[in-house]
Amino acid sequence: MGEQPIFSTRAHVFQIDPNTKKNWVPTSKHAVTVSYFFDSTRNVYRIISLDGSKQAIINSTITPNMTFTKTSQKFGQWADSRANTVYGLGFSSESHLVKFADKFAEFKEAARLAKEKSQEKMELTSTPSQGGTIKRNVLSVNKPIKKKESAPGDLQSPLTSESINGTDNDRVTPDTPQHPEPRAEPSQNALPFSHSSSSINKHWEAELAALKGNNAKLTAALLESTANVKQWKQQLAAYQEEAERLHKRVTELECVSGQTTGIKSQKTELNRTIEELELALKAKEEELERLKAEVESANEFRFQRDSLTQKLQETELRNQTLEAQLSDLEQRLESNQLEQEAFRKSLRSLLELLDSKLFELNELRDALAKLLEGS
Repeated sequence: MGEQPIFSTRAHVFQIDPNTKKNWVPTSKHAVTVSYFFDSTRNVYRIISLDGSKQAIINSTITPNMTFTKTSQKFGQWADSRANTVYGLGFSSESHLVKFADKFAEFKEAARLAKEKSQEKMELTSTPSQGGTIKRNVLSVNKPIKKKESAPGDLQSPLTSESINGTDNDRVTPDTPQHPEPRAEPSQNALPFSHSSSSINKHWEAELAALKGNNAKLTAALLESTANVKQWKQQLAAYQEEAERLHKRVTELECVSGQTTGIKSQKTELNRTIEELELALKAKEEELERLKAEVESANEFRFQRDSLTQKLQETELRNQTLEAQLSDLEQRLESNQLEQEAFRKSLRSLLELLDSKLFELNELRDALAKLLEGS
């Protein structure tokens, strides 16, 4: 599976000044991503952070001896003895700091449990003393046993593989003293010796097969114990190197402990500076919120202005339409007035004409009345 990220956050990264061991040196211009990684092949937890150019500004392996310290509401630090430095992280809020610290404690405990499991596995493997016993047994089997010289009165057996590897007295009871048997007559003991030699050969062939099987098993056990010894030697060398490194680190810490007073005063000053910066940051955040509110109100006013401008344009268009209608009505009214004036003039002329006709009729009526009276 390899190494996988299991938790990430964003923070400003600092490192202690390697020269003064007092001042913080920022390693990032702005907040960067800080992640916990887990390597399943080596069962190791690491804290890794990269800057804008993909360069590692934090590469810290978590060990059971590490401690993450919260020095303020938004700042925390831990010491990495392997990198010979102290890392510091500045978070945007206290909740981010608390979450990062909780994850640090969780993965530190997991690293401790993983180390204990590896030690238990080492204790469960076969010990070097067992390997030494197996080795001695194999050597005792493989060690050639010298063939005894026959006494002058002994009978000679045929030259076989059993006789080359040793007689039954040599193998079974090597510590029993040998006593030469009295010479027997060949004519009397020839047949019994032939039968005893055949049974002895079969017996030792079976013993030889069993010993070869045991020899193979012991050889395999010896090879396994040799491989374990090599592994233990490598682990011992690694532990010795780690012990030497820790001894050097203890010496360095003892040298640094003499500067505790200066570090405390520097820490107090840094805490005061951090508090001042936090107050300034809080003021800037409030100003930013106020500016955001003003921008929102300005956007709202701009929207209202656009709406009113559109309504004004619609009103102007409507006004122009009404003005055109009014002009048309005025023209029609004027023409109607002219027509009415002409009608009045014609009506006056008709009335005058009617009056004249009526006057003439009256005269005619008077004349007729006179005529009638005169006749």
